[in-house]
Amino acid sequence: MKKLLLHTCCAPCAIYVAMKLKEDYKVTLFFYNSNIYPETEYLKRYNEIKKWAEKEKIVMIQGEFDQENWFSKVKGLEQEPEGGVRCAVCYKKRLEETAKYASENDFHIFTTTLTISPHKKASIINSIGLKLSEDYNIEFIEADWKKQDGFKKACELSRQQGFYRQEYCGCKFSIRE
Repeated sequence: MKKLLLHTCCAPCAIYVAMKLKEDYKVTLFFYNSNIYPETEYLKRYNEIKKWAEKEKIVMIQGEFDQENWFSKVKGLEQEPEGGVRCAVCYKKRLEETAKYASENDFHIFTTTLTISPHKKASIINSIGLKLSEDYNIEFIEADWKKQDGFKKACELSRQQGFYRQEYCGCKFSIRE
């Protein structure tokens, strides 16, 4: 079975995608989200997915939390609307860390849960993933997980599990949206 590294941002977004991918791959979760603000919110999301991963016996890797680096990447884009250029920079940063980790640690494939959100453009996320796939010589699964009621199913699974569900995407600037 091929090893897949799944970038994930939170338990509610991960549950449906991880369960679907487990049907065909050996899934490892990769929690890399230096964008999440404040750090207390980051820790809430991390602890929620960690608890679920342990219960499901899914390996989870925590990437470095380097918010200073993230802020430097989006400097000048603070006033961008949600879903704009700042978000594309953020997706690229997180997916690039995922691709890099996957290629350096004997994974065959990488992908992300980000496209399950109805607030995120799968076309942008997938084009970034495909480019990184070339750059790091590792396969990327292009998907739009919200299709075929994926988002609805993820919400229902989240409710069943009693997951903490955040009120905003994650970064300091999305709080105002």
